[in-house]
Amino acid sequence: MKKKISKIDLSLISIPLLSVLLLSCIFLIFPNESKSFLVNIRSEINKYFSSYYLWVGILFLLSTLVLAFSPLGNIKIGKENDKPIYPTLKWGMMIFTSTMSADVIFYSLCEWMMYMGEPTIKNRQNPFEWSLTYSLFHWGPITWSFYIMLAVAFGYMLYVSQNKKQKFSEACRPIFGNLIDGITGKVIDLIAIFSLVAATATTFSMSLPLLAQVAKTLFHVGTVQTWSLILMAIIVMIYLSISLLGLKAMSRFSVIAFSVFGLLLLYVLVVSGGAQYDVNAGMMSLKNLTTNFISLALPKKIGSFTQNWTVYYWSYWIVWCVATPFFIGSISKGKKIREIILGAYFWGLSGTFLSFIILSNFGIREQIKGVLDITALLNKEVSYPVIITTLFKSLPNYQWGLIILSAAMIGLYCTVFDSITMVISKYSYKNLLVEENPSRKMRGFWAIAFSIFPLALIFTGESVYNIQSVAIIAAFPTSIVMILIVISFYKSLVDRKKDSARRYLGN
Repeated sequence: MKKKISKIDLSLISIPLLSVLLLSCIFLIFPNESKSFLVNIRSEINKYFSSYYLWVGILFLLSTLVLAFSPLGNIKIGKENDKPIYPTLKWGMMIFTSTMSADVIFYSLCEWMMYMGEPTIKNRQNPFEWSLTYSLFHWGPITWSFYIMLAVAFGYMLYVSQNKKQKFSEACRPIFGNLIDGITGKVIDLIAIFSLVAATATTFSMSLPLLAQVAKTLFHVGTVQTWSLILMAIIVMIYLSISLLGLKAMSRFSVIAFSVFGLLLLYVLVVSGGAQYDVNAGMMSLKNLTTNFISLALPKKIGSFTQNWTVYYWSYWIVWCVATPFFIGSISKGKKIREIILGAYFWGLSGTFLSFIILSNFGIREQIKGVLDITALLNKEVSYPVIITTLFKSLPNYQWGLIILSAAMIGLYCTVFDSITMVISKYSYKNLLVEENPSRKMRGFWAIAFSIFPLALIFTGESVYNIQSVAIIAAFPTSIVMILIVISFYKSLVDRKKDSARRYLGN
């Protein structure tokens, strides 16, 4: 036990914890001033760095394609005789459930609503079709490239370079060398932890109120804030219990979570009776996405829509990149780089695209048919959670739909936070070998710590815009570290090739 305690990096625990407590107090005591601060910082980032975020996305996408379709794709993550840890089906489920929190359900149901007030969408000939097109774009190849590129880099670091530490900063060692053991590495790891705090705050703050509204609707008692507290406690207990049981339990739970998520999509598709419309609308949106991809990714004029939404989404995915890619890399031992990239794209895009095509079109159909005037509710400033639960009430035996919705959201919450709790706990040690796991106390600490800041945001009633701003601000330094990790990865490949050439000439 003493050996474990001596390994803990107290600065990587105390500084983030104190900062989170301080930020939470500031948001609770000075809500108006904190909102103004977020708005001003986000405005400056949008003004000067919107193009930067867009180009980072393009570069990561191109990098994964180069790796997948070049001879570099044949490099195995591990030794030549290593076999994959998990069968392909379970591996794919773990990738999706460890990266997609309950946000994918929340946004699938209401992102198209968020776009309807944007001139970019309203001025289109078919605004509903283009709202879905932009959703698929924002949850499409570019955003998945962030995870996938870093997953390959982390997998290479763990199983090929065989670094002796499990830290975010270790992926930068090829270009910084021994500086990673000093203040440089400390700063990188602190950026990673702060970024993950912002990620969890954004995720919980956006979608937990929906889960709370569903519980309130089902039980006809309590407030959204009360249910948010109760559900947060339940989610923390579940994912902490699974995390303590280890990777085997996590892999089994990911299958359950994936299955319940699939059940939700099947329920909405069948019960709402709109399969034909969903297929047609989905195909048209995919066509729009394919034929307009370049103009969507690099618009000639960066207007308010791009700054409000595309920059936000790239930021949203970037702040998650400090943990989920590390987890994907750790479960991908024995696979070739090409298999990881193409497999992750397949599972990731299949899950997100199906979710948006089915759940978004459910609401769009009800709006077009006049069953529920969602745009009128939005004009009255009715909250998204209330609109979504009202939408489900249009279905026969809607209580079952809300129960499945709740189970799917809790399942995805737990699988994502299983993985990030495990990863961030590993970052909290000075030295932790690949074969070692963090202590249960460490995982318990982070499970609770991650719930503090999002609860502060929920109880201060932060708007969607201000919650998004937290992610955008945190993503800026994180994106710089991500670029350094990619450069380090390619340097490792070059160094490996040089070493092979030297050994060949020596023989």
